Amino acid sequence: MLKIYICEDIEAERDKIQKVVENIVLMEELDMELYCVSEDPYKILEKVKETEEVGIYFLDIALGTDMTGLILAQEIRRYDPRGFIIFVTTHSEMSYMTFIYKLEALDFILKDAPEELGKRVYDCILKANQRFASVNNKVHANFSVKVNEKVFTVDYDDILFFETSPNVHKIILHCKNRQMEFLGKIKEIEKEVDKRFYRCHRSFLVNKDNIREIDFQNRVIYMVNGDECLLSSRMMKGLK
Repeated sequence: MLKIYICEDIEAERDKIQKVVENIVLMEELDMELYCVSEDPYKILEKVKETEEVGIYFLDIALGTDMTGLILAQEIRRYDPRGFIIFVTTHSEMSYMTFIYKLEALDFILKDAPEELGKRVYDCILKANQRFASVNNKVHANFSVKVNEKVFTVDYDDILFFETSPNVHKIILHCKNRQMEFLGKIKEIEKEVDKRFYRCHRSFLVNKDNIREIDFQNRVIYMVNGDECLLSSRMMKGLK
């Protein structure tokens, strides 16, 4: 079961989000529980510490206390690294901070577009539910790579993408928190990994599960940690 948290210091906004969430969970008959709704980030954090279950977090950024939504999200990540964080705020200029803090936010919803709020919350809840089910049902898999006579084993969940290196016959493995270069060919790796990986460009093999956003106009894929990889026009249709 996914537990849902809402942290918003303005009562009217908090009630609005809560009502939208409750309607979606009821309408879609989702295995979710509205676990904690509060204006107090410290209360939210205490509830997170009480359970080991994965959560969905709707957080404002300015919370009227010494703990901002960004700091709260950082603390949540310590106890729930698999949780789904969504920022609902009026501070559009703060969106870039989610990359600086490496929060892997699922979405950034602006309050000044109320007509979109319900749809965006709906999309986030369904996406979180789909990803949670996918992770729980998939076979645990990893990729082994040899670097300087040492063999490293990397979970597929930690891999962002493989990239052809400027160094001949070498591949750069981009993970959430590190990079490794090793001897290999994209074509051979593509045959080895499972269907969550997609050849989005002749030089890139991307993990679809770790994509945050795709800019189809400029053909750039943004990963959950803010890293970027390229998307060719020929491979665009398949990724859509």
